[in-house]
Amino acid sequence: MPTTQDIVQKLWNLCHVLRDDGITYHEYVTELTYLLFLKMAKETETEGQIPKGYRWDDLTKKDGVELLTFYKQLLIDLGGKGSGRVQAIFANASTSFRQPRHLKQVVSDIDSLDWYSAKHEGLGDLYEGLLEKNAEETKSGAGQYFTPRPLIDAIVALIKPAPGERVQDPAVGTGGFLTAADRYVRSMTDDYHDLKTAQQNFQRREAFSGVELVPDVQRLCLMNAMLHDIEGDIVLGDTLGPTGESLPKVDVILSNPPFGTKKGGAAPRGATSRTRRATSSSSFSSTSTVASSPAAVRRWCSRTTCSSKKAWGRRSAPTSWTSATFTPSCACRRASSTHRA
Repeated sequence: MPTTQDIVQKLWNLCHVLRDDGITYHEYVTELTYLLFLKMAKETETEGQIPKGYRWDDLTKKDGVELLTFYKQLLIDLGGKGSGRVQAIFANASTSFRQPRHLKQVVSDIDSLDWYSAKHEGLGDLYEGLLEKNAEETKSGAGQYFTPRPLIDAIVALIKPAPGERVQDPAVGTGGFLTAADRYVRSMTDDYHDLKTAQQNFQRREAFSGVELVPDVQRLCLMNAMLHDIEGDIVLGDTLGPTGESLPKVDVILSNPPFGTKKGGAAPRGATSRTRRATSSSSFSSTSTVASSPAAVRRWCSRTTCSSKKAWGRRSAPTSWTSATFTPSCACRRASSTHRA
């Protein structure tokens, strides 16, 4: 019987077909998500959430230009039809397929996978395997939205989320923390069977929530959550803006926020003054010891006026790092002779 890893590899191999149609690395999983959603809905007998005429079998019956035209219209229409989760996943959806033959090949290859084995292994694990595969591909740039699962599992095991607690990830990415927390609670409650019906409904519908800034990543997270039977709110918005201000209080926050800032370096909204204070308090940003002597350290000058960006500094005395004074050797020395670390 094929393992999840085998099926993930077969799905990933379809990316070669997508690439032949001019589809870029960062679009791979998004393109596959649309088709996998339709196919998995059929396999899990949940096609009732999809309007008739827009289901997997309707797609497989088409061929040639008719197939591509139908598929493009399907993506547009499902953004406004079907269940709320369907509409959220297909919101503003479009495809980069240009050749009907490439679309037909991907549809046929997905249809021919061993879906019995996939269901046995778990469709949620299958999809997470695909997300992980995409994150490992550096050209896709998806790694910033995917925290390694062993790290997530370790954090969740330390925090120990409990039944009845509300868990939130304000920088949800592809939803790894939410699915891991759900898996942890399930393992403590015999897959929720130890809980009363009302408690089970709470866990599935209200316990887990998140916010994601990037539309395509939110789409992946919604798909991931659905395949793990998580129906909580995963909204599109800016946690550092109005969306964050309106978030409800929760019991547990599990998150790995991105280190980047908006617009390639601008301070995140709501944290401007804090960032400025941190910048003005020290014009050096990172340290690495380069000699055994406590007086010799490399310091990178972070002043915007510095032309070298690779200044040397010297610690005034072998005291604590927080009280040490550094003297830069770049042009910034003329502006300010010493800087507090």
